Amino acid sequence: MLHDEFETLVKSLCETAGLPEALALLKQQEDEAIVEAANSLAGQFQLAEIEGEQRIYHVSMQENDNGEEEEYAEWIMNVGDDVIKFVAWFFYDQFEIKAKDVYQAAGRTYQQPKRS
Repeated sequence: MLHDEFETLVKSLCETAGLPEALALLKQQEDEAIVEAANSLAGQFQLAEIEGEQRIYHVSMQENDNGEEEEYAEWIMNVGDDVIKFVAWFFYDQFEIKAKDVYQAAGRTYQQPKRS
């Protein structure tokens, strides 16, 4: 995928209403790698209310140190957050494209999360 095509895709994804719509748009792309990656994530997101927030998690099975399958949940974003958070996560998780580069493609400034 050319850089200008990537920018156009990221900007289109950022105009969607949320994670489900962005994932649906990813599944409709011409690039087979993107479609395959998006399809592989189907059914792997769960909503949980924690500390009064509606959080969206990516839930997958991973092998632990003992070689046993274990459920792993990664917090992606909250309901109502800017969908760029999901877009940046998707491209990093699936294609190892840094969040900074995804934000830049969207014409936005990426701010590193503060460490606690």
